[in-house]
Amino acid sequence: MSFQETLEQLKEFDVNNIDFDKAGVWPWPAKVFVCLLLACLIFAGTYYLKISDLHMQLDSVVAQEATLKTTFERRSFEAANLDAYKAQMEEMKVTFDSLLSRLPAKTEVPGLLEDVGTRAGESGLTNININFKPDVVAEYYIEVPIDISVDGGYHDMGGFVSGVAGMPRIVTLHDFSISSSKESKTLNMKIVAKTYRYKSQEATK
Repeated sequence: MSFQETLEQLKEFDVNNIDFDKAGVWPWPAKVFVCLLLACLIFAGTYYLKISDLHMQLDSVVAQEATLKTTFERRSFEAANLDAYKAQMEEMKVTFDSLLSRLPAKTEVPGLLEDVGTRAGESGLTNININFKPDVVAEYYIEVPIDISVDGGYHDMGGFVSGVAGMPRIVTLHDFSISSSKESKTLNMKIVAKTYRYKSQEATK
């Protein structure tokens, strides 16, 4: 078949009225064109699906990389500061143990009462009355309030307060009032001293 005949067949072939049932009688150039077109469509579809899948895989890998990078940076920071963290925890433990050692045990509280009375007498105070009030239970400790009433001068009272504040055990002073003593020409001071006991496991039960 000559090139001229081929062109004539292509001119007679109407692409708008393609009948695939009569594909056998199509001119061979039309058959080649349609085959190439189908091949291109199949290739393009396959390429698109493959590229889409690769893009999804790439997005997943990028997301995993970002997560791993964040995790790595966090763990690197934790590892770099691990020694400092351990040192801080050890320092806190030492501080806690030191404070705990200054809290009287239950059996030491009566002795603490005697120490407060001794401080009052050494400061020159008279009419010393010291009595326990009911314990106040908090979450981690037990507060032991002590009512104190003494007579004396301002300087004597100042020495007493200073002496109590300097005791080895933790004792805090609250709600003080000073008035003229009814029994003498001195002053009367009423004050609440508070010491604390660590709530042991036995007390928690």
